[in-house]
Amino acid sequence: MIIQILIPLVILGVLGVIFGSLLGFASKKFAVPEDPLFPKLRDVLPGANCGGCGFAGCDAYARAVASGEAQPGKCPVGGSACTQAMSTILGVETVQEAPQVAFVHCSGTCEATSDRFQYHGVLSCREAAMLPGGGQKACAYGCLGFGSCEQVCPFDAIHVIQGVAVVDEANCKACGRCVKECPKHLISLIPKDTKVRLACANAERGKDVKMVCEAGCIACGLCVRSCEAKAIQMVNNLPKIDAALCTGCGACAEKCPVSALHRVTQEA
Repeated sequence: MIIQILIPLVILGVLGVIFGSLLGFASKKFAVPEDPLFPKLRDVLPGANCGGCGFAGCDAYARAVASGEAQPGKCPVGGSACTQAMSTILGVETVQEAPQVAFVHCSGTCEATSDRFQYHGVLSCREAAMLPGGGQKACAYGCLGFGSCEQVCPFDAIHVIQGVAVVDEANCKACGRCVKECPKHLISLIPKDTKVRLACANAERGKDVKMVCEAGCIACGLCVRSCEAKAIQMVNNLPKIDAALCTGCGACAEKCPVSALHRVTQEA
């Protein structure tokens, strides 16, 4: 009886040793040699794995740079120091992209707008946006205020304040997670040195905008007429600013009767 039990166990043990040896041999025989640049590049990356570089994480980005598929300078968290370190490892000239920051194109606070109905569902912007009219907010273009962007931000850089998401630029690393999460497409990455920003996305006519939000752009055109640099055009009832022409004088923001245009006067 004991022999009948031991024989299968011995056979299984021998097979395990054989197959283990074969797997070990195969792993060495067919192993893909690792690029010696990869561990060096990976060591200088911050390890945030935020995806802001466009890759799945720091490992994927380091491998892409090592193989020549990507350039250094794509890590928003590491910044210029990381770019310099990666360029030194590769022996190439440093190419630093202009720093970016997330910006919410909405000023529809609780005081500026209202709700069409009381929402009692899942506290998620994506869930609420699937309702007729795009959610409970009177403005169909506005921030829903449930903080889905805040929940996915790994740097505590965006918070819902008075019903609308606001970016803390000092903490923002431009990883883009909030941009992807917003179902209203209200958040975008813009150059950090952009001096005048439009905080509205409602493309309706001025009268219709005024009915749903006191802070919405009413397409009056005062910003266009006040811009001496001719840097603003009205496109789909919203001012479009040409950053190459904008001097940051702020005349458009001063003339805007609803303060939909925000002028940044100092570094965040």
